[in-house]
Parts: sequence; structure tokens; C-alpha cells
Amino acid sequence: MEMKKINSGRLRAIGYDARARMLQVQLDDGSTLQYGGVGEDIWRRLGSSGAAWSFYRDNIEEEFAAKRVSGNAPAAKNPLDELFRKP
Repeated sequence: MEMKKINSGRLRAIGYDARARMLQVQLDDGSTLQYGGVGEDIWRRLGSSGAAWSFYRDNIEEEFAAKRVSGNAPAAKNPLDELFRKP
């Protein structure tokens, strides 16, 4: 998927696969997220928006489920670590 560089809020790059209806976004922390079922109209509006970060938050992040495909995933924490922490 070809990514278009962008600098809006936390967005650093966006890309779209029309055949798969898949939107991909790269955030400033290096993580990459994919959103399935995104129509071309949403993609066009995101790409041409003067406030892409706001558009993303209002129309994509809140409406579609994200799948993390790369980047800085939070480290899994064992709930027992707190109980058995060494002084």
C-alpha cells in the first residue's frame, strides 16, 4: 500500500487500498493501524482535509475498529508483578 506523508496532529502517513477498503495510518510514535471497511469517500475526505487529525479522530477512530500492524505496542504487564515486586 502506498503511503502519503502527512503532518497533522499525531498523523505522519496515510494510505488506502480501494480494493480491500482498507485504510492505514501511521502515527507519530511509529505505530501503524489498519481500519477495514472504509469507503473511498472517507479516504478522499481524509486526504483532502485541512484538519486531517480532527477528521481522523471524529470520523475514523471513533467509527471503525483498528488493528495494530506494527509499532510500539504497550508492553504486557503481569498482574502478579505488583504483588511480588522486589524492594
